[in-house]
Amino acid sequence: MCRNIKILFNFDLPATENEVEAAALQFVRKLSGFNQPSKANEAAFHKAVHEITHAAQELLESLVTNSEPRNREVEIQRAKARSIKRFGPRKS
Repeated sequence: MCRNIKILFNFDLPATENEVEAAALQFVRKLSGFNQPSKANEAAFHKAVHEITHAAQELLESLVTNSEPRNREVEIQRAKARSIKRFGPRKS
């Protein structure tokens, strides 16, 4: 799984279109191996990002859950704690 793709479902403020598009872009970059596509692949790359953004947005809108919505600030703190546990405290 791409580590840069964040969970977007079930937050107290729904994911924005920009967040969904950023996740789609990371996914296409991972699949293609391109950070920036060549001119020859640019159209296919951007088409894939657009189509995956649309599919991801449809998925998020159709999912249902009985659990309480996540709080973005709490999730950020949890991610920082996991990072410290994994990599140690940040050195200045």
